[in-house]
Amino acid sequence: MADTKRQILVTNALPYANGPIHIGHMLGYIQADIWVRYQKMRGHDCHFVCADDAHGTPIMLKSQQLGITPEAMIAQMSDAHQADFAEFGVSFDHYHSTHSEENRELASLIYTRLRDNGHIQTRTIEQLFDPEREMFLPDRFVKGTCPDCGAEDQYGDNCDVCGATYGPTDLKNPVSAVSGATPVLRESEHYFFDLPAFGDMLKAWTRSGSLQDEMANKLNEWFEQGLQQWDISRDAPYFGFEIPDAPGKYFYVWLDAPIGYMSSFKAYCAKNGLNFDDYWQEDSKAEVYHFIGKDIIYFHSLFWPAMLKGAQFRQPTNVWAHGFITVNGTKMSKSKGTFIMARTYLDHLNPEYLRYYFAAKLTSRIDDLDLNLTDFAQRVNSDLVGKVVNIASRCAGFIAKKFDGKLSDTVAEPELLKQFTDAADSIAESFEKREFSRAMRDIMTLADRANEYIAIKEPWQLAKDETKQQEVQDVCSMGIHMFRALMIYLTPVVPELSKQAQEFLNDDFTWDSAKQVLTGHKISKFKALLQRVPMEKIEAMIEDSKEAMQAQQAPANPHMADDPISEEIEFNDFAKVDLRVAKIANAEHVEGADKLLKLTLDLGGETRQVFAGIKSAYNPEDLIGQHTVMVANLKPRKMRFGMSEGMVLAAGPGGKEIYIMNPHDGAEPGMRVS
Repeated sequence: MADTKRQILVTNALPYANGPIHIGHMLGYIQADIWVRYQKMRGHDCHFVCADDAHGTPIMLKSQQLGITPEAMIAQMSDAHQADFAEFGVSFDHYHSTHSEENRELASLIYTRLRDNGHIQTRTIEQLFDPEREMFLPDRFVKGTCPDCGAEDQYGDNCDVCGATYGPTDLKNPVSAVSGATPVLRESEHYFFDLPAFGDMLKAWTRSGSLQDEMANKLNEWFEQGLQQWDISRDAPYFGFEIPDAPGKYFYVWLDAPIGYMSSFKAYCAKNGLNFDDYWQEDSKAEVYHFIGKDIIYFHSLFWPAMLKGAQFRQPTNVWAHGFITVNGTKMSKSKGTFIMARTYLDHLNPEYLRYYFAAKLTSRIDDLDLNLTDFAQRVNSDLVGKVVNIASRCAGFIAKKFDGKLSDTVAEPELLKQFTDAADSIAESFEKREFSRAMRDIMTLADRANEYIAIKEPWQLAKDETKQQEVQDVCSMGIHMFRALMIYLTPVVPELSKQAQEFLNDDFTWDSAKQVLTGHKISKFKALLQRVPMEKIEAMIEDSKEAMQAQQAPANPHMADDPISEEIEFNDFAKVDLRVAKIANAEHVEGADKLLKLTLDLGGETRQVFAGIKSAYNPEDLIGQHTVMVANLKPRKMRFGMSEGMVLAAGPGGKEIYIMNPHDGAEPGMRVS
C-alpha cells in the first residue's frame, strides 16, 4: 500500500438530541472509529468529527414536555452522548452541535448560494394545522385512517399495514398527535430546493464509486420515479434557524443537519489552525467520508451532494452505509430486555467486548448484524481471552521470573515470526476496505499458530530442565513477539487492551511497528489484561434493560410523547385491568438498582411485593402509610431483585416529577377503582 500522507475527514451520522444512545446506534460509531484509528496508525492526517442533530419539532415538543428550554435539553443530551461515546472508545477529535453559530452561518451561506443560483423556488401549499397548539403539523405528528386500506391509527406519511405512501392531507379522520385536536387545512408559502435540476449530476455521482453498489442500485428506483422538489422550510413555531429574508420561516431540520458535518469541522479548524477550505472547496484533494445507517442514505446520496454542488462545495469522497442491529436474531425488544441502552451496557460490560464482536462481524456491505449474546460471550472469551491474551499469560511469567523481564537477543523461529510480520499488508488492506471481519479472521488464524507453537514447545516442561533455560527464554520470547504483532493489528479495534499491552511491553505501537522485533528488550511484569465475559453480567444487563423500560413513566400529557398517541385499545381490553387501592405497608431501597423501590402493598388481608421505578421522586420512608393504586391482576414477573407482583400507577415527565396515584382518604385497601 502507498505510504503517501493523506488528508482525511471522517464523519458519523449525527445522533438526534431528543434521546440517549443505544447499542444499535453504536454500530456505526464503532465502525467509523476503527477505520479512523487505523488511518491514524498509518500516520495519515485523519480528522474525526461529529455533532448532535439538535433541531426540529420533536426537540421543541420534548423540551416543552420537560419544562425546560430546547437549549437546556440539547446541552444535557450532548453531555450524555459524549460520555457514552468516550467510554466506548469512540475518539472524536471534535464534537459539536447543529445549534451553533458555525452551523447557522454555513446553512445561511449554502441557502443563499442556492437561492442566488436559481435553485430555490417558492409556492403555496396546504398543510394540516393544529388549532389548539397553533402550529402546522409534520407528517409524523398526524394520525388517522389509511386512505388505501382503511387501517386505523396510521401516521401521516405511510401505512404500516399496506405499505401505501401518501400525504397527511390524504388521511381520513386525521388527529393531531400533539394535542389530540382535529386538524384543519391551512395555506402557507413554502421554500423548495430544485432537486430535479441535479438529476444528471446525481446519476453520475451515485455511479462513480462513491456509494456501495447496493445503495447505488437502490437509488435507481428514485431516478425511475422521477426526482421531486424538496420542501426545505417549516413554519413557526419551530426550533431551528430562521431562513434569511423570510421571517417566520425556518430551515427544515434535514437541511441544516448534514451541514453539521461542515460546521463541526469548521469549529475544529478554528481551534487547531487547519484550513477549512482545503477540505471543502470544489477542487479539494482531501478525502471526505460519511459513515451512516442505511435508513438515511436517501438524504446523504441525493439531497446532500446536490446541495453541495449547487452551493459550489465539493461532494463527499464516499458515503458508506451500514445495516441495522438485531439481538438474538430478532428486532431489539423492550419487553425482552434486548433494547439495550449504551449506558446500561457500560454499567455491566467492558466496551472492548462489543467493539471486538462488531469488528468480527462487520464487512463493507450493508448487511444487518445480529448480536447473539451467547455467541458474543463465546467469541470474546475464545478469541481475545483464550487465544490472544493467553499467549502473553503463558509466556510472560517465565521471562519475568527467570530472565529479569528480558527477551532473547535472537529470534528462535524467524520463519514463523515472518508469517506474523508479513501479514501486516493484507490485514491493512482489509482495514482500509472496511472488511473488518476478514481482518479479525486473519488475526485469529495467526493467534492459533502462536498457541500451537507454545503448546508444542511446552516451556513449562522445558523450565524443569536446568540445561534448557536458554530454550525457555527463546520460546517465551517468540510467544511475546507474536503476541505483540497481534496486538498491533488489533489496536484500532480494542484500543484500551492495546494500551495495556503497550505498557506491558514497554513499547509504543504504530502500524509499522509490526515489522520491527523487540530482541533484547525488557518488558514489564505481566498483569491480567482482560477478563472473560461473565454470562451472569449479560443476564443482569438484560434485567436492568427490562427494569429501565418498566420505570419509564408515561408523560403527564400523553399527546406530548415522542411517539405520539399510543396504539388504541378496545374498551374490553381496558376492562380486563383490575385497579385496586393499596396501602403502602413498607418501602425500601433496592441494593444495586438505580431507579427501583421495593414496595410491600396491603390489599386488605393480602400483601403484594412490587418493584416500582419511582426512586428518583420519593424517599421510601415518606411512602409508608400512604395509599396508592395498583394493577392487581398483572402477571407476576421475575426480576433480578425478586418477584414483582403487580404495578403501581404513576405519571410524570421523569426525574423528581413522578407522581404515584394517591386516592382520597376514604379509600380502603383492596377497594376496586372504577
